[in-house]
Formats: sequence, C-alpha cells, structure tokens
Amino acid sequence: MAVKIVTDSLSDITSDLAGELGVTVVPLTVLFGHESYLDRVTITTDQFYDRLINGTVWPTTTQPTPAAFAEVYDGLAKETDEILVVTLSSKLSGTYESAMSARNLVEGKCRIEVIDSKTVAGGLGLIIISAANAAKEGTNLDQLVEFVHRAMNRSHFIVYFDTLTYLAKGGRIGRAKELLGSVLSIKQILTVKEGEMAPLTRKRSLAAGMDYLYSFVAGFSNIEGLGVEHTTTPEAANSLAKRLGSIFPEDKIFRSTVSPVLGVYGGPGAIAVTVLEAEKK
Repeated sequence: MAVKIVTDSLSDITSDLAGELGVTVVPLTVLFGHESYLDRVTITTDQFYDRLINGTVWPTTTQPTPAAFAEVYDGLAKETDEILVVTLSSKLSGTYESAMSARNLVEGKCRIEVIDSKTVAGGLGLIIISAANAAKEGTNLDQLVEFVHRAMNRSHFIVYFDTLTYLAKGGRIGRAKELLGSVLSIKQILTVKEGEMAPLTRKRSLAAGMDYLYSFVAGFSNIEGLGVEHTTTPEAANSLAKRLGSIFPEDKIFRSTVSPVLGVYGGPGAIAVTVLEAEKK
C-alpha cells in the first residue's frame, strides 16, 4: 500500500491537482465577521478577493481543528497503514499542532508522521508535488520523511508585496516588521526564513519587482520545479510565467491563485515565485 500524503490548503494545491496527485488537502477557515468559510471549499478565490477588496469587514483566519485532521486520518487508515502529513510553517499557524494532536484521536494501527515544512504557499506546494510523485513510485514512509526534509532545504520561496498592511494587521509579519515605516511607494520582497516572513529586498515598482523575481529564478542552475502564484493580478503573473519559460518549461510551471486564508495576509497585488532545486545525485 502506498503512503498517503496529507497537507493543508496553504500549500495552494488545488482540488484538481490534489486529485491527480492522490493528496488530501485539509482546509483552513477564513472568517468575515460571524461568517466562516472553508478555504477553497465553501469560498472560491474569486469570491474571497472580491470581498477582500470591496467588502467592509476585515477577514480573519483560523486553523483546522484536531478533529478535522483526525477525520481525514480515520478515512485514509482504511486505505493504508502509513500517512505522511506536511503542514505550513508552525510559526505562521497552529495547523501543525492540530495535525500532531489529531494522532491521539485516531484508533487503529496506522502510522502517522507529521512534518512542519517551515514554509508556505508554493514553497510547501512544490514539496508536496515532489513527495506525492515519490510516493506513487513506492517510496516508503521512512524514506519519504527523509525526502521531505531534504526537499525543505531545496525549496526557495519569495513574494512581492504591493502592500504590507495586510501582513501587519494579521500579525504574521515576523522579521519584516521593521519595514512598516518605509515609504508607501516602495514595494517589498520577502522570503520565509526559519519559518517566518523575513525581508529580502525592496523595489520601486511592479516592473522592477518582476525583474527581481525573474533574476532570482535565473540564479538557479538546476531546477526540478518552479511555481508562480498571485493574489489579484493574473496578468502580471501570466507575463512573469511566460518570461520564465526561457528558464523552465512554461507548461510545467506550478500555477495557482494564493488561497483565501493566505490572501488575508498577502493582500491585493502579491506575486510569488518558488524554486525547487533538483536534488544532487
């Protein structure tokens, strides 16, 4: 029996891709006041960003409960005796703790390993894609755990922010808090360092930001996977992906709209790239 892989919706793995990979995605929740929606399940990315930009209620988020993970574990335990769970960074959410706690709620002899990826969005998504493909090839759980830990060191995620207002208001700004007083016209590019958002550089325009993202990718000589994501600017993301086609096959670039829960913090105009370096043989 193949190892079953579980992740959360902040991997930005869509339902279609999850189906292809045989991966189970546990959604986080976005709230507008007293209205709660499951990430990508009961609210679409289009619906969310429309409310984010045009609505009057500032959204908040919450992690899945241990019971939500336990329900997934119980279902998968009927198909396998080995489950690997890889979540977004524990410094950005309590999702990892819920996934860990849920192991105590599961009856039976299914072995469950939980890994804190220390990253998010495409940084996590490309790890999941790579691990799922390895699982399909028959890689066992112990090997997959080692594989994911190595992949975490090969996954490089950076994001262009049009504004840091949403990241700051949501309390997820991490090491980038020192940037809040900077000139509004300056655009920030952040990365994930030791599990939390950290400053990388700043640019004066979207065009300069996209040049930086392109150059970042071009700096890698051996790429296994490449991801391009956006919150509200598909045209700019499409243009960047097309440009990156000179480095990596455009039709193999992982494309996704940033999930609603992550969009609460990214805000409008954010664009991210992720490079998964090829593993050295």
